[in-house]
Amino acid sequence: LIANTIYCQRPPEARKKLKIGTVITVDIERILNLKPDLVLATSLTDPKQVEKLRKLGVRVWRFPQAKNFSQICDNFLQLGKMVGKEKRAHNILAKVKQQIQKVKTRFGNLPKPRVFIQVGANPLFTVTKDSFINELIELAGGVNIARGVKSGFYSREQVIKQNPDIILIVTMGIVGEQEKKIWQKFKNINAIRNNRIYIIDSNKVCSPTPLSFVEALQELTRIFHPGINDE
Repeated sequence: LIANTIYCQRPPEARKKLKIGTVITVDIERILNLKPDLVLATSLTDPKQVEKLRKLGVRVWRFPQAKNFSQICDNFLQLGKMVGKEKRAHNILAKVKQQIQKVKTRFGNLPKPRVFIQVGANPLFTVTKDSFINELIELAGGVNIARGVKSGFYSREQVIKQNPDIILIVTMGIVGEQEKKIWQKFKNINAIRNNRIYIIDSNKVCSPTPLSFVEALQELTRIFHPGINDE
């Protein structure tokens, strides 16, 4: 790996790599100067920039947006093939799937807390059933209160009406802390009354990779079922 984006924070070594832009826009001239064998883009990357790189002879693979764990695995295996590490990719997935199965076995029959996860502010934004984050919540033994809506846009009034047992706020810098303080004013929500509001790492929860998925899953099980993990 010779370069990445300003949002690439994990593993720690990723922070030391040359930065060529964001997930959405990149510095094409800098990429060309690096003469990469392969450029990885996401579904969010500007299509015009992707096409320009290809016309300039750069090999670009644009990840399809993964909506569930199965699609995350498909992307990971494809990446393994493209970099000549297919066997290693299969081995990593096998271990991750074993860990997920252990979680299912241990927590599948426990009471399911009702969960609201906030992934954006101004406007308030959450995840619907068509998201791997929704699958994370379900695998961890929770119920996403917004699983039945078509759009991720959600109001505080809707949250109050749904009265979740747990509120999760994905890290958004200082905004995350500000949002937590705002929610703590709503004393009638079960999550607030029982002090079950948490800020969670976006680098884990929002990263569509097998290892991040299982790390996030383990963190959510600790939040949803406190004490049981320690038994």
